[in-house]
Amino acid sequence: MLKSFLLTRFVPVLLVVASLTACNNDDETTITPPENLRSRIDYTKLSDTTAYANFFADNSGNKTVDLTPGSTQLLMFRAINTYNGTAVGTGATLDATVLKNMLSNTGNPFSDAALNNSGVNLRSIFASSLPAADAEKERATLEAAFPAIATASKSVTATAAEGKAGKLGTYLVDEKGIEWGQIIQKSMIGGLQLDYISNVLLSDKNLALDNSKVVSGKKYTELEHSWDQIFGLLTANPVYGGKATATSSGESFLGSYLWEYNKEDFPKIHQALLKGRAAIVNNDATTLKAQASLLRSAMEKAVAGAALGYLGKWKTNATNDAARAHAIGEGLGFIYSLRFAKLNGGDAAFSDTILAGLIGAPNGFWGLTNTRIDAAEAAIRTKFKM
Repeated sequence: MLKSFLLTRFVPVLLVVASLTACNNDDETTITPPENLRSRIDYTKLSDTTAYANFFADNSGNKTVDLTPGSTQLLMFRAINTYNGTAVGTGATLDATVLKNMLSNTGNPFSDAALNNSGVNLRSIFASSLPAADAEKERATLEAAFPAIATASKSVTATAAEGKAGKLGTYLVDEKGIEWGQIIQKSMIGGLQLDYISNVLLSDKNLALDNSKVVSGKKYTELEHSWDQIFGLLTANPVYGGKATATSSGESFLGSYLWEYNKEDFPKIHQALLKGRAAIVNNDATTLKAQASLLRSAMEKAVAGAALGYLGKWKTNATNDAARAHAIGEGLGFIYSLRFAKLNGGDAAFSDTILAGLIGAPNGFWGLTNTRIDAAEAAIRTKFKM
């Protein structure tokens, strides 16, 4: 189990129904927006270059989008990742308490005072689709990785080898060859972005939030603001994927892996985000749920594709231990994250079984074999029909 893996250092380590009932395909053109505050949006006017935050406004011209909560969460995620990178980048010794405080936003852990004073934290939304006790177990699992990376960082000037922590190439690993920075980052992609966006913000429960009136003192409805959090947590760009080139997505974290491992759906994501928000304005439940379904499916496919991709990179770098360790670190984090791929039946038991099969041996990365990799790939391909 990945919980045991992380908690003991290794494996046994790592819709709007009520308010939108008037909506169906037959009467779609006659729906009245909430309180007559918004004009109906023509979906054909939404383009791949439409800036999300600037497009939506009420009939008085006031912008109705506030990306602050999601954007703040994305900045906090980035700050944790940047801090973890300072060990290799500057030779710094990491502090597990700092990481734990960054996750919970306690003790002013961020260099940006705006983050410290935001009233937002990542811990409360990590794995938050799960029952409370299960969610708390996953948070503890993530936090158990903090002392692991902190301990490994003490050996950043050494050269890693089996049984010895240090650097393999440019990657910081522990004595079992595990790159904890990648475990943390990829686990947060799953427990933070995939779970909170897909299983909370895009859940049927959230799609039934109030859309009949604006929130007191605000310009948006409760449902509009919930959808805006998706955009803010997924991307820092005004147009998702708008900086994409042939070699780069211009995105980070889950937003980047949608480009790298789900090329089919990547071009559809920005339109889906726009169209879903427009559907909320139009009180069009059918279109709203269609966009939610597209986004959820696309994200799960990207995470599963990334898990397979990094397992494959372990094979193709057969003579390069540094590249192999880096690949398996990323792969392990994505395999952990498959527990949040609920559309495809992912759960903790599925993830933990694969993880145990990969690195259950006492020497971890150093004991990996093609047979172990093949078994993990087969399990993922069967579950996700890939």
